[in-house]
Amino acid sequence: MGSGIIIKNKKAHFEYHILETYTAGMKLLGTEIKSIREGKADINDAFCAFLDGSLYVRNMQIAEYSHGSFYNHEAKRDRALLLNKKELSKLRTKIEEKGFTIIPLKIFTSDRGFAKLDIGLAQGKKIYDKRETLKDRDAKVEMARAMKR
Repeated sequence: MGSGIIIKNKKAHFEYHILETYTAGMKLLGTEIKSIREGKADINDAFCAFLDGSLYVRNMQIAEYSHGSFYNHEAKRDRALLLNKKELSKLRTKIEEKGFTIIPLKIFTSDRGFAKLDIGLAQGKKIYDKRETLKDRDAKVEMARAMKR
């Protein structure tokens, strides 16, 4: 298999300061993993929340599998994340503090074929931080152009 399929949340590093990252497994249905392997998932608007003591990813869209019959899954549903108890308790205490959230960063497939989700403990950026990020990005592009010449 290999870890060839990678779906990234491109807005995450622009909108948030990522403090810590974790790799979590996901509880998926058969047609969901097939759609992920085809690269048909979107995590740009997704976020993670605790429901009934477990961590779930919400608002993540996995397109319906093209060859699925009536066994096909619902495109947007809450999907359970699989983490250690120690990691879950650490995340829960951080979330209770003001200004922290958990966001998905990327989906990839492991060497064994399982879908994994990289999540990040994040803090929202202010407008001036976003402007600074844009300036840094523009400076890097200008430096790359200058190096090519």
